[in-house]
Amino acid sequence: MKDIIDGFLKFQREAYPKRAKLFKNLATHQNPRALFISCSDSRLVPELVTQREPGDLFVIRNAGNIVPSYGPEPGGVTASVEYAVAALRVSDIVICGHSDCGAMTAIATCQCLDHMPAVDHWLRYADSARLVNEARVHVNEHERIASMVRENVIAQLANIQTHPSVRLAMSEGRLTLHGWVYDIESGTIDAYDGGAMKFVPLVENPTVRAAPIRLP
Repeated sequence: MKDIIDGFLKFQREAYPKRAKLFKNLATHQNPRALFISCSDSRLVPELVTQREPGDLFVIRNAGNIVPSYGPEPGGVTASVEYAVAALRVSDIVICGHSDCGAMTAIATCQCLDHMPAVDHWLRYADSARLVNEARVHVNEHERIASMVRENVIAQLANIQTHPSVRLAMSEGRLTLHGWVYDIESGTIDAYDGGAMKFVPLVENPTVRAAPIRLP
């Protein structure tokens, strides 16, 4: 805890003065242009990976970067998605998985989660990705887990499109979806190309999208 407090003191002493004007502007309003949905894993820091400043991203983080399909009992993720799209009117949504994801590893390797019933229940929102991944042949366990990470991103992209606010914004041509997988060791990102239905290096395909700008 001491390291965390020391970090805050350093922030007050060094980082805050350099951004005093920015924080003053942000004190009464926010205008993020993107909603970034990622895993809670400590090794993935959205603002660091994207080099964004405070106020640039509206962030949702949870185990497995999961977005439950819209339902009669909306939870925190649903409410945050709705607020980002309907109130803040973000123009882009990124769903970002990552390598060595504990949640996806548990699913891909059929780990028993009886001792963590809440986690077990939460990961059921990745069932469609699990079924697709299990139907494929993998050369080894590493590839099985990596494939599960990718399939989960695709599944959550489908889930988020069941949300009314997202569907409306896409039909109006004001919202674009992106699916990313971040590799911790190399610092690279593969992005889902919805047209080609495959992941491609983002550095070589910076304009790739997971879903069309305008729905039919």
